[in-house]
Amino acid sequence: MLCETPGLSRRALIAAGGALFAWANIPAFARASDSRDPRLVVMILRGALDGLSAVAPTGDPDYAGLHGALALERGGEHPALPLDAFFALNPSMPNFAQLYGARQALVAHAVATGYRERSHFDGQDVLESGQPGPGLTDSGWLNRALGAMPGGQRVAVHGGLAVGVATPLVLRGAAPVLGWAPAGLPAASDDLARRALDLYAQRDHILEVALREGLDAERLAAGAMMDAKKGGDVAAVMRKAAAGAARLMAADDGPRIAALAFDGWDTHANEGGATGRLAQLLGGLDDSFAAFESELGPRWSDTAVIAITEFGRTAHINGTVGTDHGTGTVAFLAGGAVAGGRVVADWPGLRPADLYEARDLKPTTDLRAILKGLLADQFGLSPQVLARVVFPDSALIAPMKGLIA
Repeated sequence: MLCETPGLSRRALIAAGGALFAWANIPAFARASDSRDPRLVVMILRGALDGLSAVAPTGDPDYAGLHGALALERGGEHPALPLDAFFALNPSMPNFAQLYGARQALVAHAVATGYRERSHFDGQDVLESGQPGPGLTDSGWLNRALGAMPGGQRVAVHGGLAVGVATPLVLRGAAPVLGWAPAGLPAASDDLARRALDLYAQRDHILEVALREGLDAERLAAGAMMDAKKGGDVAAVMRKAAAGAARLMAADDGPRIAALAFDGWDTHANEGGATGRLAQLLGGLDDSFAAFESELGPRWSDTAVIAITEFGRTAHINGTVGTDHGTGTVAFLAGGAVAGGRVVADWPGLRPADLYEARDLKPTTDLRAILKGLLADQFGLSPQVLARVVFPDSALIAPMKGLIA
């Protein structure tokens, strides 16, 4: 997918171990009056996710015939993982299934943004901007939520974390953001780092501070990535990014909000169901949830992680054993703060008359209701702020209650 590259400040050009950092004047750590220290991670799955092969409605009598070779089964060589009597999880996600069993994960099914066309670019724009429709915008809903936090709240104090070479649109905006990308170049030696810091200390204090903070962040994140596989292993790449982000967020003075974006979910051909390309992608997502749980340590208990995509895929498979652009899909939520162990769904059915435009899973839940509910329960943002600032023109969409334990 093409993505817009934001303008880079001088600080953002400081490279540390092959990673870019922009530590935007974040002040000293401040404790809130209560013991909670909430965190929110948003993972963007770019390319559109086949929700019917990720979380299968095996209890729907029309499912198997409709989804054909991509349909999951509760038996056979690669059985789906039961969630309840109606839904079953793709077998490539055992970590998520374990969290679900521990009531630390849930699935929202038949969800979508308010966008009803099938353009990846416009769909991703709506998903990440939080605007009612596609169009030019210079900020994302997660950054605006960060900017709406009270100034003394530790979430606002420590800013956000954008993982990747380019900041995802969802986290672009005026609020402070730390940018981190897994290193693609050999790490600088300690000697070189010391000499660079000494040079900047004598010539440019701003660059010295930026480099020092970047090196500190890189060392912290790199400790979680030593065992990541090299090459094209999708699961390893996703886990590497998640583990590094979690290490940064676990620190007392680390960011409380983060966004990661993973490409490659456009499964027009040879999608696979219980095995194959989609299963590999879901395995990487599953590893990402596991990495956050492991690396956040005690912080996991106050954390919510959500994985979302721009839209779903067709209910029927196409001639290349894949699926085309659709509408309704799933969202995955996990974390020690999540009131899990359930599938949240107003199931529309899969009979021909029940499909959206006779081809797609019909969305019955607006994704913005879920995102509003997370922001309200995790950080106390009011319905008015959520409707006016974070998701403009969305007053009719109420925050979903009960997502946070």
